Amino acid sequence: MTPRLRQYRAKRNFAHTHEPAGAPTPASRARSALHFVVQKHAASHLHYDFRLEMDGVLKSWAVPKGIPTEKGERRLAMEVEDHPIEYGGFEGVIPPGNYGAGTVMLWDRGRYEVTQGTPLEAWKEGKLSLVLHGKKLKGHWALVRMRNNDGTKNAWLLIKTEESIPKISARDDDTSVLSGRTMKQIATSNKVWTSSAKPRSTVQSFKARIKELASHRS
Repeated sequence: MTPRLRQYRAKRNFAHTHEPAGAPTPASRARSALHFVVQKHAASHLHYDFRLEMDGVLKSWAVPKGIPTEKGERRLAMEVEDHPIEYGGFEGVIPPGNYGAGTVMLWDRGRYEVTQGTPLEAWKEGKLSLVLHGKKLKGHWALVRMRNNDGTKNAWLLIKTEESIPKISARDDDTSVLSGRTMKQIATSNKVWTSSAKPRSTVQSFKARIKELASHRS
C-alpha cells in the first residue's frame, strides 16, 4: 500500500462506503494544470473540505467555518489525510457508522496555481499563495501553516488576500456544481454522483423526480 494513501484507506471500509479507494497519480505524470475542489460536508459538524491536487493526491484541509471571501478574512483550516484524486468527483452520502458519516456536496471545483515555486515546495515551506479559477471561487487566497505549542503542524490559516469577492449567496452555498442538487436532495437520494457521471440538468432532474413520485403513487 502506498504511504500517501495509507491513512485514508485505514479509516474506511470500502465495502460499506461509496468513497473511492483510489491510487495516487505518479508524480512524473503530474499535469501542468492542477485542480482544486471544495466539498461541503455535513458530518458530525458541518465543514468545508478544501483540496488541492498535488504530488499525485489531493492535499486536504477541513475548514469549519467555510471559505473566507472578504479581503483579510482568515479561517482555521486543519490539514487532514491525503485523499485520492478520484475523491475530487465524489458527491453522495457516507453511511452511518463509517468514518466521516454524512452528506457530501461537490461545492466548487476548478483550476489553481501558486504564485511562487511549485505547489509541493510551497506546501513543504508552509505557505501557499494561491490563485483559484473555480465556478464560485475566483481570485487570490493564501494557506499558511501555524506551529502549535505541542509541535503539531496540521493547523493552518486560510486567508483571503488581494481582493474581496462577492459573498456567496445562501442559494449558491446550497447548490452542487456537479449535480445542481441541494444538501437535502443529496441526503435523501440513493444516487451517488461522481465526475464520471454526466449530471442531468435541473429541468431533467425535476422531471425525473415527478416521474418517480408518480410511480410510487400508482
